[in-house]
Amino acid sequence: MVTDCHVHIVPQQHHRPALDAALRKHPSHDKWVHYCGSAKAFLQYLDSVEVERVMLVSTAAPQVTGITQEQMNDFVTEYVNENRRRLLLSGGLDVKSGRRVEEEFGELLRRGIRMLKLHPPQQYFYPNAYRDGFKELEEVYRIAEANGIPIMFHTGTSVFEGARNKYADPIHLDDLATDFPKLKVIVAHGGRPLWMETAFFLVRNHRNMYLDISSIPPKRLLEYFPRLEEIAEKTMFGTDWPSPGVPEIHVNLAAFRELPLSAEAKDVIISKTALKLWPAS
Repeated sequence: MVTDCHVHIVPQQHHRPALDAALRKHPSHDKWVHYCGSAKAFLQYLDSVEVERVMLVSTAAPQVTGITQEQMNDFVTEYVNENRRRLLLSGGLDVKSGRRVEEEFGELLRRGIRMLKLHPPQQYFYPNAYRDGFKELEEVYRIAEANGIPIMFHTGTSVFEGARNKYADPIHLDDLATDFPKLKVIVAHGGRPLWMETAFFLVRNHRNMYLDISSIPPKRLLEYFPRLEEIAEKTMFGTDWPSPGVPEIHVNLAAFRELPLSAEAKDVIISKTALKLWPAS
């Protein structure tokens, strides 16, 4: 059961002009826009490339993307209703908005989210800022931990206008793994292209951390993570499609399958780790 743990299906009509211009350069932009408008068409595409499930990653970072928390969560909630078994619902929280975290997160839980996505470089916070008084962030982690909701953090650089990459170093996730030992932390993009060794160390060292290999060109994956097989059971295949430079899902998947990894490790990465985090319903 192949799962892509990182795909962006969003209300793209709300994108800021700079982001829209960057995404229009993608060779499959028009196809992506079509899929954003039709869950049925997207599911047909997934059938054609033999991908069973995708996590529809949702970020609430209007200062960079232009999409508000409400616009994102309302859109994705409606979209996944086409097939919640295959289209996995992720939620986004604008953690610096000043709104009551308990109410906002409670609404996401009622919608049935399977994951929360936070994007420090686009939301402008360090993931461990709760240790310096960011109480709302601590509350987010406690609610997620109590309800078994994994949190995916963007790590590694972000090239979009307005992003601040000082927040992108995965080392700031180290505190979370210790302070919230039951919280499942997903290290998206493995800190590429600057902090891959840090990401590998964290995932290998903390039992509650997982690696998302999306947006890493498969041909460079073993260059970035030469000991990947050691953490295969904590690693998930993902694409980050349609981010700049990321080919379509089936192209990325085919390239991953050509890597000199054991058949067992490949099966774990493209299927079993995601099933462990998000069991099939």
